[in-house]
Amino acid sequence: MTGQKKDPVWRPDDGLRPAPAKPGSTELFRPDVLETIEKRISEVDEELRSLSLDIHAHPELGYEEHYAHAAYTKFVAKYGFQLTEHFHLETAWQAVFQHGNGGRTIGINSEMDALKGIGHACGHNLIGISGVAVAIALKAAMEKHNIPGKIVLLGTPAEEGGAGKVKLLEAGAYKGMDICLMCHPAPGPVGSVSLSSSLAIQQIIAEYKGHTAHAALSPWEGKNALDAAVLAYNNISALRQQLKPTIRVHGIFEGKDWAPNIIPDHAKYNCLIRAPTMKEVKETLKRVVPCFEAAALATGCEVNIEKGISLTEIRQNPALGGEVANVVLNKYGAIDYDWGIKDASTDFIPSLHPGFAIPSVVDGGNHTRAFASAAATEEAHSACLDVSKALAATAARVLIDDKFFADVQRTFKEDQEAVL
Repeated sequence: MTGQKKDPVWRPDDGLRPAPAKPGSTELFRPDVLETIEKRISEVDEELRSLSLDIHAHPELGYEEHYAHAAYTKFVAKYGFQLTEHFHLETAWQAVFQHGNGGRTIGINSEMDALKGIGHACGHNLIGISGVAVAIALKAAMEKHNIPGKIVLLGTPAEEGGAGKVKLLEAGAYKGMDICLMCHPAPGPVGSVSLSSSLAIQQIIAEYKGHTAHAALSPWEGKNALDAAVLAYNNISALRQQLKPTIRVHGIFEGKDWAPNIIPDHAKYNCLIRAPTMKEVKETLKRVVPCFEAAALATGCEVNIEKGISLTEIRQNPALGGEVANVVLNKYGAIDYDWGIKDASTDFIPSLHPGFAIPSVVDGGNHTRAFASAAATEEAHSACLDVSKALAATAARVLIDDKFFADVQRTFKEDQEAVL
């Protein structure tokens, strides 16, 4: 695969999604609307760049995004949106714009949180400004071309392990949306946008309780909880050989009051199971749990096994994805199904969540310090705004084209039936 812009990347053999049309084979829907979108994003380009770098320079963990909350709400307020701060969650926010009477509702997400110790190593500064860019550009198109409808832009906290969107969904924040859009940076061929899915995920935590003892004087008096956690880790390592290569099982040790001269009486193994579908996650879980139980039996410790965060795989809406593909292929670059965040997981709900490639270095993908640096580059900013234009154009078509929206609804229902 090349990294040249305008060199399409697609997978005709991909069994999950049809290959998108080649550039020029499908006409753009309402080029005049897209021109308005491009013009508006160009006008706010420098401001968006400054906002992105500001967020990047002030990384905050999930549910602690107070600086980001203030920066984003101040920014969108000056562009004519009706703002609600601390929306259901302390660091969430909502910005709404209504034009005309009736019409459909477009939901958009702006993520805000960073990663512990490595800052914006997943590029949420770019995701955040993309949501703002889509909302501002779509608003301009609705006003100029008299398109009725509503925009609901959400500032969503705690994507990194906090399931912020799930909590907002449970609180009713997504009620009334006809579609919901966002995007996510990843390594890949420069100029490409990815329509791959992502993995379902289940967190499982095994907490071991043992008995302390002097590690040298009388270790036989103890029951070593750390040994139990280590055995669980090794059991899972042995299990991996019998798991499909598409399945991921990984985790870390956690403990308290540890000292080298004391047999630890408490340890946790915090584990994540990922697979292409939630069904496969559940099947894998049945094999992982005995690994935890066997470790407790071998060490004489007690074990308490709890399920944590559970998120389904991303299921991209084919109709929405096809429209983004057509815009990207005709105007901005390439489409693929091999890159993006297909082997990661996220708390997004079913709709459309394309990835977009930003330049990084070897071994410098998501959740590395190198990717944090990449997320602050001019090239990453430009790629972010290109996919934002395609998303805004797709949203505009949902508002304008009844037949297209019927296709969106139909493909969503077909996908739901396929899952069930």
